[in-house]
Amino acid sequence: MHKLSIPTSKTTEVLDITDAVLSAIKGEDAKMALVHIPHTTAAIMINEFEPNIKVDFETLYSTLVPDSNYLHEHVDSNAKAHLTASLIGNSVTFPINKGEAALGVWQRIILVELDGPRERNVYIQVI
Repeated sequence: MHKLSIPTSKTTEVLDITDAVLSAIKGEDAKMALVHIPHTTAAIMINEFEPNIKVDFETLYSTLVPDSNYLHEHVDSNAKAHLTASLIGNSVTFPINKGEAALGVWQRIILVELDGPRERNVYIQVI
């Protein structure tokens, strides 16, 4: 298993971590890779990543869950981050073909920060 530490700099931020993930698994003899984030206020997804969609994702994720008097707010003041992360998910898998990630032309592995800034851990397990 590989571990990456990724710093984030904003409350809501999307970061392309594809190159770091692929670098971590380079040379592995594998058929599949699992990328997992062990945090409940951050998420992992595969999607296109270009400057405009990055801003669109950040706008969407900062407003997707409306402000409300969530019960968790009385505990930790980050209910929106937990709720949004639960909608995106905490892991992705992708096939590896002859040592290469079988991702689509525009597909990238993206970390979604929802309660930053923080240092986030990402685990990669090759199968």
